[in-house]
Amino acid sequence: METKSILVKGGTLLTFRDDKFICEESDILVEGDKIAVIAKNIAHSGTDIEIDAAGMIVMPGFIDTHRHLWETAFKGMAGNWTLMEYLNIMLGKVAPALTPQDVYIGNLLGALEALNSGITAVFDWSHIMNTPEHTEAAIKGLKDSGIRGKFGYGTPGTSVWEWFYESKLRHPSEAVNVRKKYFNSEDDLLTMALAIRGPEYSELEVAKHDILMGRELGIQISMHIGGGIFGPKYNGIQKLQNEKLLGPDLNFAHANTLDENDFSLLAYHDCSISITPEVELQMGLGLPVTGKVLSQGIKCGLGVDVVSATSGNMFDQMKVALQAERAKQNEKLYREGRMPNKLAITDTDIFKMSTIGGAKVLGLEHKTGSLEPGKQADIILVNPKSIALSPSSNLLSTAVLYAKEQDVDTVIVAGKPVKRHGKLLEFDTGDLVYKARNSAEKVLTQINTNCC
Repeated sequence: METKSILVKGGTLLTFRDDKFICEESDILVEGDKIAVIAKNIAHSGTDIEIDAAGMIVMPGFIDTHRHLWETAFKGMAGNWTLMEYLNIMLGKVAPALTPQDVYIGNLLGALEALNSGITAVFDWSHIMNTPEHTEAAIKGLKDSGIRGKFGYGTPGTSVWEWFYESKLRHPSEAVNVRKKYFNSEDDLLTMALAIRGPEYSELEVAKHDILMGRELGIQISMHIGGGIFGPKYNGIQKLQNEKLLGPDLNFAHANTLDENDFSLLAYHDCSISITPEVELQMGLGLPVTGKVLSQGIKCGLGVDVVSATSGNMFDQMKVALQAERAKQNEKLYREGRMPNKLAITDTDIFKMSTIGGAKVLGLEHKTGSLEPGKQADIILVNPKSIALSPSSNLLSTAVLYAKEQDVDTVIVAGKPVKRHGKLLEFDTGDLVYKARNSAEKVLTQINTNCC
């Protein structure tokens, strides 16, 4: 039976409204899948569920704008890898060995991991479309989890050499059938996007074809850009500009080694950027461009990228992005013989990127990303009462710099509770972890690779 109404009572709301940060004690009344009322002391008889949020932080669900969910079973495998090692092993060896069932398990477990940490919407950049059955399994894993998001239909994971090294292969035309078969409405919890290689991983004519395919399908198009030496080597943004291809439907992951002219072009054409700070710092992509994109007013959000190398929660990504940008700015001052009088970036900036900023990146700001009447009820409650978080003098700093997934008490997606009292509902995650472990061991044995 579907929940008809939820009353969240007495929490402290942290959100953005009309681009202004709000911190206030309020109740939230949810009717169906939407927020109906936000006010103090709401009296409502006959509520299906009443949640006592007194002393808790109430926030919009986090938005993960870039993640490869199929890799969830391989945690730690890429913990010491560079980008080239990742390409050669994860995409070169692991991806071709996965069965559709492996993909289903990875996507379902990865989506549940995201939900458990308060991520209510995710862009699944899925480059494991080895067969139609792999595609169906990936989509089913997402849908079964109950998460909101975009399914980024990518390329087969059958040959990294053919698909990711100056590839001459066009994006699979099967995307047209996938759009018709699985994604008929933009009102659904899960919608479709196109995850293309772009000019750093495919030839320019291929990138052009793929972008035009996405536009014919009327969906968002995402690609990796500015990853280490690939940025200046291929000069991808300028090439896309020369072909008159830049536009608001293009999303770019990373952007670490783009130049100032590139950022100006992205801002002018209303493109978006997904920053994945942990992976970028580790794998040699370059320093995160958080400050640059904020200063240019570019739509930007955060992403986990790969849990095979980093943690899967937004709390860690917020903290790393914030402190990495502060380190960059402070180091610049030190080299000029000065000390900072004021930090150049704040927790408010990062919180915005992980909520309404991420929603704008995915084109979902009319649905989610903030707590407002009429929007979808994607809500999380963080309990700040543990010794690690309490006592708190600043609840926003507590959420950005101290909290972890175990502090997330409640997660609601489109008015449906998926986590309560610190535990996921409806799924036996122990059994799923067991299946994922077996999946990974089978694959690693097949490719003769030891993860230790």
